Amino acid sequence: MGGPVPQPISDTFLLKYRELLDAEDEAFDELEHACEEGDRVHFDQEMDRWQVALVRKLAFLNHAGIEVAVPAT
Repeated sequence: MGGPVPQPISDTFLLKYRELLDAEDEAFDELEHACEEGDRVHFDQEMDRWQVALVRKLAFLNHAGIEVAVPAT
């Protein structure tokens, strides 16, 4: 797993992280609906939105000094 967290986890950190998780969850739900509906244009838009949410979440963690290992492909 990872090493020690480089800074204390504050309520502010947790609130911001929860916002980012909620945004990612919402984006994924919309992506899933577009897939189920077979709407390719909407799917592509939601895929972009989901990827942006993921990048924001990972950037937030990285900025806080928490590195998330990306599995090798």
